[in-house]
Amino acid sequence: MTDTTHPLDAALVLETNGEGLYGGAIAQSYWNIAGPFGGIIAAVLLRGVMDHPARRGRPIAQTANLCAAITPDPFEMRVRLARDGRSTQHWLVELMQNGGVAATCSIVTGPTRETWAHQPASPPPMPAYGGTAVFSREGRSGWTTRYDMRFERGSPVNESASAEKPGSAETRLWIRDEPARPLDYDSLAAMADAFILRLLQVRGAFAPSATVTLTTYFLASEADLAAVGTAPVIGTADTRAFAHGFHDQSGELWSADGKMLAVSHQLVWFKE
Repeated sequence: MTDTTHPLDAALVLETNGEGLYGGAIAQSYWNIAGPFGGIIAAVLLRGVMDHPARRGRPIAQTANLCAAITPDPFEMRVRLARDGRSTQHWLVELMQNGGVAATCSIVTGPTRETWAHQPASPPPMPAYGGTAVFSREGRSGWTTRYDMRFERGSPVNESASAEKPGSAETRLWIRDEPARPLDYDSLAAMADAFILRLLQVRGAFAPSATVTLTTYFLASEADLAAVGTAPVIGTADTRAFAHGFHDQSGELWSADGKMLAVSHQLVWFKE
């Protein structure tokens, strides 16, 4: 590893301890207020499958369940091929730390096939990336410095919102890795969680929050990602309901030319 290694690549380095057995530690460069950014955990779990010698094809779907608080201590990760079919492989991943299970994950991989294609959805209208103000990360948690974010709407700072008069939960922004890095499935898995707290946006006040479970569907092929390169992508997120200490969140990531790259859905816990 050199000084020119991108922070994301440095954070995803795993030590191989046998087939399907890995070791590592969550990088401080992607830390949140009280633990790691959920997206980097998802990317680490995916990396375990990507590094497995039996993997065929690319990621198609991932569900990451964040079971316990993850610390800077070393972790162990077990990756098992649960089912090897003709069209898909189904993987199970466990991340263990301090004597217990800290995260579990199911991942589906498969080859990219040329078939009939149709995309009814389209990205929202967006101003040019260069004409959108850069979001200031001053005073914010470390992982936000790993992204160049430019909000068209839904910046997390909403001084007019309150619990009595909630603001909109919708976000639209340009986003890319900081420093710029060619888009791949690792960065897409992390970026699917890079939408800053809905509660801060909707209520105008901070509340402790954490992703409980995050599912991402990877709709982009390797060629689609190569076409994006280091260019920024469009991100959208919204929430349907806050209730009983949880809320949902749906996100989309689009290329600048309108190709849907990934769709995500998650459940978030918040402290009241």
